[in-house]
Amino acid sequence: MDFSQMFGQLQEAQQKMEEVKQRLNNIQVKGEADGVVVIVTGNRKLVNVDIAENLISDGDKEQIEDMVTVAFNRAIENADNVNESEMKSVAGNMLPGFPGL
Repeated sequence: MDFSQMFGQLQEAQQKMEEVKQRLNNIQVKGEADGVVVIVTGNRKLVNVDIAENLISDGDKEQIEDMVTVAFNRAIENADNVNESEMKSVAGNMLPGFPGL
């Protein structure tokens, strides 16, 4: 493979990665923790936080904060898994000769 072919493949891979990033904006994943649901995109952007009414009526601010933190971290972990899977798929298909992809 000469330099121009490799450069062309790298440009194509970059374009595919951008397409994946756009697709990840439309994928939503959630994290849950005892009455709190957090939704984020595949690109790790917060979309929504839903807190169960009973948590609010109990009025335990510290518990609510803890559950939001746990749910958010779970959602981010799920987003990371989706993101990694999508990126590996594109990278592996575009650059099969590069180790580690």
